[in-house]
Amino acid sequence: MHFFRRFINFVSNEIHIIMKKTELFSLLTLAGFSLLAGESRGENQDALVFSEKIMQYDAVHLLDSTHVQVSETGAGTFHIHRIIKVQKPSAALSYRTITYDYDPLTAFAEFKSVKIRQANGKTRIISPKTACDYAAPARAIYWGARQIMIEPGRLQPGDTIDYEITKKGFTYALLATQEEDERFVPPMKGQFYDIIPFWDSRPVVKKVYQLALPKTKELQYQFYQRECLTSTRTTENHRLYTFTVNHMLPFEKEPNMVDLYDVAPKLMMSTTPDWKAKSRWFHKVNEDYGSFSPTPEAQAKVNELLKNVDDEMEKIAVLTHWVADNMRYSGISMGKGEGYTLHNTHMNFTDRCGVCKDKAALLISMLRMAGFEAFPAMTMAGSRVEAIPADHFNHSVAVVKLSDGTYMPLDPTWVPFIRELWSSAEQQQNYLPGLPEGSDLLITPLSPPENHYVKLRISSSLDEKGTLKGELTLEAEGQSDGNIRRIFTDGYERDWTNAMEKELLNVSPQARMLDVDYGKNPRNYLLAPLHIKMKFVIPDYALSGENVLVFKPMALNNLFNRVRSYLRINTSLAKRQYGFKDACSRLIVLDETVQLPQGYKMKQAGREERIEGKAADFYGQLSQKGNSLHLSHKLVLKKRVYDADDWNSFREAVNTHKSYGEQALILEHD
Repeated sequence: MHFFRRFINFVSNEIHIIMKKTELFSLLTLAGFSLLAGESRGENQDALVFSEKIMQYDAVHLLDSTHVQVSETGAGTFHIHRIIKVQKPSAALSYRTITYDYDPLTAFAEFKSVKIRQANGKTRIISPKTACDYAAPARAIYWGARQIMIEPGRLQPGDTIDYEITKKGFTYALLATQEEDERFVPPMKGQFYDIIPFWDSRPVVKKVYQLALPKTKELQYQFYQRECLTSTRTTENHRLYTFTVNHMLPFEKEPNMVDLYDVAPKLMMSTTPDWKAKSRWFHKVNEDYGSFSPTPEAQAKVNELLKNVDDEMEKIAVLTHWVADNMRYSGISMGKGEGYTLHNTHMNFTDRCGVCKDKAALLISMLRMAGFEAFPAMTMAGSRVEAIPADHFNHSVAVVKLSDGTYMPLDPTWVPFIRELWSSAEQQQNYLPGLPEGSDLLITPLSPPENHYVKLRISSSLDEKGTLKGELTLEAEGQSDGNIRRIFTDGYERDWTNAMEKELLNVSPQARMLDVDYGKNPRNYLLAPLHIKMKFVIPDYALSGENVLVFKPMALNNLFNRVRSYLRINTSLAKRQYGFKDACSRLIVLDETVQLPQGYKMKQAGREERIEGKAADFYGQLSQKGNSLHLSHKLVLKKRVYDADDWNSFREAVNTHKSYGEQALILEHD
């Protein structure tokens, strides 16, 4: 504990120095916190600029410090100290409670002190004994997470909140029974890692992270996306690492940008030597636990499902889709912790209920019972995993070894009722298989846009009164198929007609569906890609006047937009600093032919554009020949996760595509 005392003294001395500088303290509204003795004139100037910028915010974090002391077992004891300056009434409301989340199965947390330094110069002491401990809000995953919270009392602008929290433990846990003190030991015993975001929704004058690590352990660390003041010193038994950043303004986000962990400042550290070591450990811990041990009941189901199935890929598909469709996603705590150890076959097959790791575990078990080599894998849905082997994972999947010796990732969590075995909404995503020989960090490849096509063909006629009547055909595959097919797989059959009519009503409130043909049973998604035909009539679709009709091509008018996620990306931005994301790579094909009343001609000139880029392609054409108006579009979006320098290509293709529907067509009679 002497490290904690030393660290607290270090922070207290800094606060004391600043509080002594009364005039500067007042002038900078506490932003002068970082103007310590000995700082350069340039640093002082930076603080002055920073102090001007922070006036717009309702609160300022004067100090955000964390000290961690790691034991030989890898368990960490955390001391968290935060000082927050309230500047506006909205912040007084925001901090009406101070809350900290923890998992009681693997950690213990408590308030050590809470002080309110009031604007009038008085100090209120809040007893830590008044803190409450509640179950944390949860949805879909109910693992017993909790929150400690304390009420600081009524706050006013000018007040400063100063509180300290002590935590012992780690984030993830094994299922094995542990003694009371052992519950704080991390799953990979003896190893320590941490991922520390160096950003906040409010300005931070000083953020400090200090780690006291036994000299017997080697630490890898890297600070990303910003400069950081780093120091290392050695004591008799420990190495002390200190990371400091001053004058942190809130990170300025961009619409549809990649995850903050991919672009904002962060510190990553780990004592694990490399990802292969983690991979071998992940394999062993689940084999030792018996996560994939067969059961007679599960074996009987495998035999039933694969009866008369000989093809390798068909076997894998049958088992993957059965687990995906027949195991409900709901995480109920099944024992001591819910982390790296996957629940066993008996539990998963009997309960048919669990989270991603449970669905992955059951699939692995059933694949093994079918004669395959299959293993668990960890992945991160939403952001990048770095080379430093700190466990930046939030999702579990499976890998299966094919007859050619390659490993194929499978995800039964993300493919219920989808015609894929690995969801392409997860392309360009890092994952780490738990293999006996160990594996490096891998990444899922791009999925070609043509694997996720949506093709809309409309043939119609428009009369002089503005009534549009015709037929549309919709075809879809991959993620586009899954987006639309939810109409049929998530709802009752009696509601299918209403769902189809709703698509027409999105185009016009007067639209009526005359007939619909769903093709092969749309609920059985494995039969064939989605293929729907619909006959319709829309009175007054076109505005009509004397010898004039005004309308927009139906294919560009809010029809089946659930598959056009690119329309929800803000393409008005001229430039991007950071990468951005779409739902999936995609191919959009629109083909519309409208028979016009005799003698009507399009007032606008016809147009044709062709754009080719590294991120997106577009071909568009609009023309009239005789009484026939024809629209043709082909938009190719080549990625799910794009780099910032992909923006011009993506933006030009999408904006040109959208421009065809931004101005109504005017038809005039000769």
